[in-house]
Amino acid sequence: MISRRSVLTTTTLAGTALIAAPAILRGVSSPAMAKAPIVGTQGPSFYRYKLGEFEIIALHEGEFTRPLDASFVRNAPLEAVQKTLADAFLPTDKLTISFTAVLVNTGSKLVLIDTGFNDNGGPTNGRTVAAMKAAGIEPSMVDTVILSHFHGDHLQGLRNKAGEIVYPNAEIMVPEAEWAFWMDDARMAAAPDAMKGAFQGVRRVLAPSAKDVKQFKWGQEIVTGITTVDASGHTPGHTAFVIASGNAKMMYVADTTNTPVLFATNPEWKVMFDMDADKAVATRKRILDMAAADKIRLAFYHASFPATGFIAKEGAGYRFVPAQWS
Repeated sequence: MISRRSVLTTTTLAGTALIAAPAILRGVSSPAMAKAPIVGTQGPSFYRYKLGEFEIIALHEGEFTRPLDASFVRNAPLEAVQKTLADAFLPTDKLTISFTAVLVNTGSKLVLIDTGFNDNGGPTNGRTVAAMKAAGIEPSMVDTVILSHFHGDHLQGLRNKAGEIVYPNAEIMVPEAEWAFWMDDARMAAAPDAMKGAFQGVRRVLAPSAKDVKQFKWGQEIVTGITTVDASGHTPGHTAFVIASGNAKMMYVADTTNTPVLFATNPEWKVMFDMDADKAVATRKRILDMAAADKIRLAFYHASFPATGFIAKEGAGYRFVPAQWS
């Protein structure tokens, strides 16, 4: 038997359901209740992954976008470069180059490989310290800073614009061949005007700490689990690093490929930044051949963040295979 009370209860429940139903189901419009401003910038970005007993932290330094013209790849038609970018679903009128530093936690030491710009760059980079802090690490906790080479996007972040060392408790380690080239007064005096600023930038960062900088040779284990590899050509002392823990191994290849979308796919192409382009091509092939044959995980400075993955041989070139997010 239906009572007045049951009818009222049913009506009340139905009314409540109708009020809670999405406006689109009721055929009426309703203003959004979660309006928020468009931010327009990324927050600090880091990515942790395991390597044996080590922990690797990719630190997103930022990026830089430049117009794409015929000068970027010295020995390929612009149309071929544009096709490679189009095949990768990227713009063909500009190139965005990403920067990612690597922090290695060995369990007993924190080792930073390359520093980015800090506050010496532009509005879209200089984020390594913020990324590090987001990962729970203060710059003062870093034990060792290793530089792969002396181009500004890799070393300027060691010292801020005010001239202060950013990692005050860290030992600084650099390639011996790189130091010999960039700290040579005669080379600096003879350098073309376009390169003098690079020499001056190196001196600004490293000269005040020269007596404490430790120089290393290729083939040395400079920190437990981190061994240097000759990757010269991009610069005279450009260095890659094998990072090993137990049976696990990876390699940080710095600028061996610049952006792998272009220079892994086309390893014979010569980027405008390579100081000895022929040697850089030979180095690129040697390292990518080894990585493909041994299925070694790589970390790149200029791949899209988190800038880590594998290399597969494909035709006359190589294919970058991003590592699975974990």
